[in-house]
Amino acid sequence: MANDTPQHVAETFLAKLKDSPFVMIGLADSDAHHEPMTAQLDDDRPNTLFFFAGKDNRIAGGGPATAHFAAKGHDFFACLDGDVSVDNDRAQIDKLWNKQVEAWFPGGKTDPNLTLLRFDIDSAELWETDISLSGRVKMLFGGTITADESSSHAVVDSVA
Repeated sequence: MANDTPQHVAETFLAKLKDSPFVMIGLADSDAHHEPMTAQLDDDRPNTLFFFAGKDNRIAGGGPATAHFAAKGHDFFACLDGDVSVDNDRAQIDKLWNKQVEAWFPGGKTDPNLTLLRFDIDSAELWETDISLSGRVKMLFGGTITADESSSHAVVDSVA
């Protein structure tokens, strides 16, 4: 891969997440399954994902959590560890509010069930599976893929 530095892989992750902002997230200390949620991104806070949720949502209690991401084309994957907490800052809600969120909360920004959750990412493991054309041909016919035909992988403390 031409540019497989951890910074490049992290930048690719953020671009892929903006294109398809859906993650599976769950609390580490819970027996409940992870659930799909739509991540709201704030470019001023690149190591934080935000989620509009109901106050009764299974992650609303907060704590250590893990989120999993698969890009639309299945060419990028991420596993993110961090902490979920409530962040009902009105300015942050106003900044992230959009029509898709409004569809879930008919009472708007003052809906009594609305809460804004923030997921502060402590560490991430990222995989970019952009295998070269020659690597794909080898996969079809059983050849051995060399490192320069393979994907990128990074373990990072920051996705910024």
